[in-house]
Amino acid sequence: MAETLKGTAPAEEHVAPGAISGFISKFTVLKGAQRELWLTFLIKFLIYTAYSVTNKTMVLWLSKDLGFNDQAAGALVGWVWAPAMTVFTLLAGSLTDAIGLRRTFFLGVAICTFARSVMILSTGPTLALVCGLLPLAIGEALGTPVLLAATRIYSTTAQRSIAFSIIYALMNVGYFVAGYVFDFIRSLDLHVSISGFQPTPHEQLFGVSLALEILLFPTIYFLRRGVPDGQLTNRQASDGRSARSGFWTEIARTVRKGSNDTLALFRRLIGQSGFYRLLVFFLFIGFLKAIFLQMDYVFPKFGDREMGLHAPVGKLAGINAILIIVLAPVIGALTQRVASYRIVIIGSIICAAGVFIMALPADWFVPAANSAFGHALGHGYLQLTGVVHPYYIMSAIYLTIFSVGEAFYSPRVYEYAAAIAPPGQEASYGALAYIPFLVGKLLIGTSGWVLATFCPEHGECHAASLWLIFALAASVAPSGLLLFRRYIRVPEAGRAD
Repeated sequence: MAETLKGTAPAEEHVAPGAISGFISKFTVLKGAQRELWLTFLIKFLIYTAYSVTNKTMVLWLSKDLGFNDQAAGALVGWVWAPAMTVFTLLAGSLTDAIGLRRTFFLGVAICTFARSVMILSTGPTLALVCGLLPLAIGEALGTPVLLAATRIYSTTAQRSIAFSIIYALMNVGYFVAGYVFDFIRSLDLHVSISGFQPTPHEQLFGVSLALEILLFPTIYFLRRGVPDGQLTNRQASDGRSARSGFWTEIARTVRKGSNDTLALFRRLIGQSGFYRLLVFFLFIGFLKAIFLQMDYVFPKFGDREMGLHAPVGKLAGINAILIIVLAPVIGALTQRVASYRIVIIGSIICAAGVFIMALPADWFVPAANSAFGHALGHGYLQLTGVVHPYYIMSAIYLTIFSVGEAFYSPRVYEYAAAIAPPGQEASYGALAYIPFLVGKLLIGTSGWVLATFCPEHGECHAASLWLIFALAASVAPSGLLLFRRYIRVPEAGRAD
């Protein structure tokens, strides 16, 4: 339940440099926050940690447990699982409005619990995909609009900005924790038998996700049934209508309505020039999203094949999460008067440059691997034993540079969507914000062929060639944004070029 726009956070009012008390007051407004808001924070952490553990495990499970080759595993993830989540997420908002927050939460968690159980217990590919993977996409998709709605409903106007910032931070904390869990379970290499059932390491990881999912039931139970502070909204009224008309009838009606609303949105936008500008803009951003997505869908296999079995790629990926939490608000505050389009170009150039680090000869980084820095990273942070592979150093540098670029471009992408929208249509243009993720997922669907060609399971791994492909793909974003800037770019009020 975590189809979230990573790297984004609601804009906050400017705090003058040195206004420490004003900065601290942003957090102290939560002192009197309702219990439901804190429960929402906990739900976000549990949901995203469970989702992220599953995401990192997905391609390994498809190949090692279900027997799919690299190409088929990549296609299933990039062209079935991930796009299905995006489509269902677009429909989930209407469902939340129709049946209420708690019911949508419970429905999503129940679907995810069933789906994860099937994925753990099933050994047949058809059953695992049809009754496991696809329902999981539906259940996960139900979480995003519900969490956003809950955060808004259970926070006051004064608390809202910091509440959304905490939701964003918890998403990254969940990603970081999931990396540790992923590495820890794989390093244990447990061989257990439960009444004859012997779960593989990947099924054990799904078991951790299932345990986190089950913890959500009592957490959601304590959410208040009504809307707090007597705020009667269409959601509360909808709960009553849903009870009268029938739960599943309301769901079917809502799915139809959501589909019709989505089609109506595109029909309304398709005749506007700004729509095509934004579409091209998001298309280029999709190439950067693909590079981020490969950390879950390519890096686990690459790590095992190049750096050794059970390479701690989860902790490596955690570098990105920690840096984004720190850098995104700082860079946002320092660049708030600069046009979003310019900042996106700067960020995309930095991101693409970072990926090229991985395409350099590994021998260049052997001295760094044997240095004090290499020892601190490898034997300290990653808890490695023996010689530190140079790709650990390269990965850390790449992720650091990429994170700086992401902190520049990612929050401003969605701000630019609002800037380019005609007056009164900001929400419609904002609804297109999932397009870069969809483009990135479709692109990552080809990663299985790239991986099988340059870093196969059996045979020599040409890592530099593999990463050169990814680096060139990342370069499409800044190149396209620069080449087509006269067509895409629009003036932004109050911003310097």
